[in-house]
Amino acid sequence: MQTMKFVTKIGILFLTLTLLVSCGEYDKLVKGTDFDAKYKAAMEYYNNKSFTRARMLFENLILHYHGKENAENISWYYGMSLLAEKDYYSAGYQFKNFYKRYPYSERAEEALYLAADCKYHESPDYFLDQRLTKEAIEAYESFVDRYPNSLHIPEINIHLDELRNKLMRKEYEIAYGYYLTENYHAAYTSLSDFLDNYPDSPYREQAMFYMLSSGYQFGINSQESKIKERLQQVVNDFDRFSTSFSNSKYLSMAQNYYTLAKAAIAKIESANKSANK
Repeated sequence: MQTMKFVTKIGILFLTLTLLVSCGEYDKLVKGTDFDAKYKAAMEYYNNKSFTRARMLFENLILHYHGKENAENISWYYGMSLLAEKDYYSAGYQFKNFYKRYPYSERAEEALYLAADCKYHESPDYFLDQRLTKEAIEAYESFVDRYPNSLHIPEINIHLDELRNKLMRKEYEIAYGYYLTENYHAAYTSLSDFLDNYPDSPYREQAMFYMLSSGYQFGINSQESKIKERLQQVVNDFDRFSTSFSNSKYLSMAQNYYTLAKAAIAKIESANKSANK
């Protein structure tokens, strides 16, 4: 038992010393001026999946090799190291620069794809700001315009669907939020726009119902001269809703708004006839 503990301690000590020596040699390499040695070491680190060390060396080499032999390789592997570290912002920036700097490279197509794909990975959950999602869509669409026959197209189409669904969900939640806070005018307008923008949305049934409900609440509480016109829109919205979703769980509630709207319209018309006699 004592022998095993001694062997274990020796092993740990040896490993620690090896790491210290390795770190010392690496630091000397980073701070040194032997750029050929740095390049060779950077490639070895990259191939051995030591991406952080590789990235630091490639970053150190970029300026020195600018316009020289191996400059393209260094730029490429610097981006690939950043990508391996999942630093999508920096990697995307690097691949975009690579494409601009080496547009005729055999890696140009892949660089432009990876720049767009990094934008995809930066896209946040639907409930957060969707600026990066829109940028990712634009980047993918730009890539497809430039390389319509790329092998990446099927994967891009899947990602585009995912990104567009985020935007759709975000827009629906904003519109529904207006409804929940009883801002019925904004809810009606936003839900109407949502239905125009996403006619095949899985939220279409809910959106049509909440639009109808908002329309009634907004209409019945409008100034007197606008009530009839706005309630007539509720009647029209109900006709479309009941046709589209005849078995909807919201149908009875929608029918109630329709009945109330028709009754209010009839009352207004009756009052107008009496006033004109």
